[in-house]
Amino acid sequence: MSNSRSERAGSDPLRPDDHADAEAPATGIAQPRLGVVGWLRWGWRQLTSMRTALVLLLLLAIAAIPGSIVPQRSADPNGVLQYKTDNPDLFPVLDTLQLFDVYSSVWFSAIYILLFISLIGCVIPRTKHHFNALRARPPRTPVRLSRLDDHAEIDRVVPAGVDAAAYAEAAVELAQAQLRKAGYRVERYDTPATGKRPATASVSAERGYARETGNLVFHAALVGVLISVGVGGGLTYTGQTVIVEGDSFVNSLGLGYTSFNPGRFVDTNALPPYSLTLDSFDVTYVPVGEAGQGQAGDFAANLTTREPGHDAQQQTVRVNHPVDMAGDRVYLMGNGYAPTITVRNPAGDVVLREDVEFLPQGATMTSLGVVKVPDGLAQQVGMVGFFYPTAAKLHTGALTSAYPALANPVLTLDVYTGDLGIDDGTPRNVYALDVSGMTQLTGRSIDVPSLELAPGQTVDLPDGLGTITFEDAKASGAAEQVKRYVSLSIHRDVGAPWVLGFAIVALAGLLAALFVPRRRMWVKATADGDVVHLEYAGLARGEDPAIAAAVADLVREHGAAMDAAGTAGAAASDRTAAQTADVD
Repeated sequence: MSNSRSERAGSDPLRPDDHADAEAPATGIAQPRLGVVGWLRWGWRQLTSMRTALVLLLLLAIAAIPGSIVPQRSADPNGVLQYKTDNPDLFPVLDTLQLFDVYSSVWFSAIYILLFISLIGCVIPRTKHHFNALRARPPRTPVRLSRLDDHAEIDRVVPAGVDAAAYAEAAVELAQAQLRKAGYRVERYDTPATGKRPATASVSAERGYARETGNLVFHAALVGVLISVGVGGGLTYTGQTVIVEGDSFVNSLGLGYTSFNPGRFVDTNALPPYSLTLDSFDVTYVPVGEAGQGQAGDFAANLTTREPGHDAQQQTVRVNHPVDMAGDRVYLMGNGYAPTITVRNPAGDVVLREDVEFLPQGATMTSLGVVKVPDGLAQQVGMVGFFYPTAAKLHTGALTSAYPALANPVLTLDVYTGDLGIDDGTPRNVYALDVSGMTQLTGRSIDVPSLELAPGQTVDLPDGLGTITFEDAKASGAAEQVKRYVSLSIHRDVGAPWVLGFAIVALAGLLAALFVPRRRMWVKATADGDVVHLEYAGLARGEDPAIAAAVADLVREHGAAMDAAGTAGAAASDRTAAQTADVD
C-alpha cells in the first residue's frame, strides 16, 4: 500500500484500502475486455430476459396493426386490387414496405422469430431452476423469528405432570399437521440444547410454488401459440367462390374458386373432395311503410352438400353460422342478383348465355355488372350495366332502385366495341371493363339511350351486331324472375384448435401466477421450565397483503388445536409480537 493510501485509510477507517477516488493512479480502472464471445453472451442474456420478451410481444402487437388497416393479399385479394386502383401513388410505397403482406413480411417474421427465441430462452432455464426448487427442502427455521415483520409469540403454561419438552414436541407436531393440511410443504428442524441456548422444536413450511409454475405454463403456452400460428398458417388456406342459384361448386382449385390463397405447405392438388349446390337463397326485408324499410332481416343460403361416402345433405349457411365440410368452414359473405343474359348474332345463333353476377352498390341493391362477348359477333363487345330490382325514376330522368326486393326489375346496358384485352392472355377482372381503347355505342355520355330491358324482353344491339335478351328465370322454373347468387368464403385453419387450447392453458397459468400467494411459515416451540414459548412467523415473496392475517389465523387455529388435543390444561398468557400480527 502506498503512503498516501495508508494515510487515507488511517484518517477514515471506514474507507476500504482499495477504494477508487479522485486520487486514483493515472492508469485508471482497467475493465476486462469482453471479446466476441463475451459480447455474444451479453446479447444472448439480453435477448432471453423477460423484459425483452415483453417488449417483443408489444412490438408484435404494434406490427400487426397495419394488417387491420390495409387489405391483405392472404385474406382480401380483391380489396388489394381495389386499393391499388384508388391509390395509385401510395400503393407502390406500401407494397415495397410489405404492408399488404404484413403477416408474411420480413420485419414481422423477424419480430416473431425473436419473440419465439426469447420465450424459449426464458422458459428453459427457469423451468430447470423451478424443478430443482420443487425438489428442495423448505428452508431452515431462522434463529430469530422476531426479526420478521409478521411475527407472533405466545407463552403457554405446561400442565402439571407433563414434560415441557414433550409438550413443545406435541405443539410442533400439531402445527406440522395443520400446515400440511393447509397445502404447505413441511420440514422439521429441531435443535438440541447448546451452551446457554435451550433445545427447540420447529417446523418450516412453504407453499405457492404453483405461482411460478403458472408463470412458466403461461410462457410455455405462448410458445405453443406461436408454434401453432406458424405451423397452422402454413397449412391454412382461404378461398372465395360465387354460386348462382341452381349451380354447384366443387372444391378443386381449377374449377370453382374465384380466388385462392394457400399456405406454403398446402398441397393444392389434394384438397378435401366435396361439392356445394345452391338450391335457393332466402332473404327478408323490412316492408315499405315500416321503420327501417328495405333493411335486410335475415340471409339464408340453402345448400345441398355432398361428400364421398356420404349421402347428400340439406344445409343452410347464414351470416356468422358457417357450415363444416371435411374440415373446411364455409361462410356466407355476400349476395346479389344474377340476371340471365342471352346474346345472339344477326343470324339468331346464341353466342353467349350466362348468369351475370351484378355487384350491389347500396342498400337498395342497385347493382353494377359487366358482360363480355369475345367471340361470335362482328366485333368484340363489352357492356357495362346496372340492375334495378325495383326501378324508379329520379327527377333527372336517371333510374334508381327504390327497394331491394324484386318489384319492378329493370336492366340497363351501355355497349362498347373494340379490344376486350383478353386475347393476349393477361388476367382481367371479370367484374370490370377497361373501356379506354373501346368505342362507346350507347349511353348518356354520348346522348344515345342505353339499352333498357325487363325480364323476358329482347332488344337489338347497335350497328346490327345482333340481339340481347334479359331472360325471365321463372320460365326455367325459378322462384323469381331474376336469380340470386351468394359469395362464399371457404376457410381451413388447422392451427385454430391448437391456438385456442394453448390460449386457455395460458389464461389458466396467468391466473395462477397472479392470484396464488408464495409464502413461508414457521412455528417454533422452546421449553423453559414449566412454560413453552411458541413463536409464529410468516414471510411473503412479493406483494401479499394477507400475510399478517395468515399468521394470525395460524396462531388462532393452532391454539384451538392444542386445546382440543388436551395439551393445554392451564390458562395461556398471550404475549403478542410488537410489529404487525394482532393475536386474540
